[in-house]
Amino acid sequence: MRWNPIALVLPFSLLTLAMAPKAGDVIVVGKQPIEISFPSGGSLRMDLCSSGVEIRGVEGNIVRLTYKSEQDTGKVKIRLRTSGNEGTLEVDTCPHENFRILVEVPKLADLHVRMMAGELQVRGITGNKDLELSFGELGVEVGRTEDYAHVDASVVTGEVSGAPFDVSKGGLFRSFKREGTGKYRLHAHVGAGQVSIN
Repeated sequence: MRWNPIALVLPFSLLTLAMAPKAGDVIVVGKQPIEISFPSGGSLRMDLCSSGVEIRGVEGNIVRLTYKSEQDTGKVKIRLRTSGNEGTLEVDTCPHENFRILVEVPKLADLHVRMMAGELQVRGITGNKDLELSFGELGVEVGRTEDYAHVDASVVTGEVSGAPFDVSKGGLFRSFKREGTGKYRLHAHVGAGQVSIN
């Protein structure tokens, strides 16, 4: 039998294509839940409306968003895009009062999150975290402190507390930094309000 290299290459190419992460782009208005496949260890950028937000690490390779409010949510616009191990989530046109969002992501993930105002809580996630809030409260679970190479937290006015790092400061332009031997980085900043690291 004559050896046919094409016969070997073609199945391998099809297998590689099947295993490659797929890109996704979901845009919805006034509907939930929203979910899309996303690999563990990926990087997510979020631009969120002023609200109460919990970002929670869960088992599985998925990003899932749900929300609730006593007000009309028919105009809430969500765009969730993924490509390979990178994703972006945008939420806007939200109700102004008592609007709460839950974003579930893989437990291993890098986060870059920006919000104007409200409350942001990040729980159960291992990875790099770059978190900023102009006004309000920011809380983040760090897990093992030895996993971090760099930690910095700051407020323009308000309070910074970090029990795992024995820090508690209040007033104007308060901040702290820690360097370590781990591999992750944490940046947490609030313009006016409170940063709590636990």
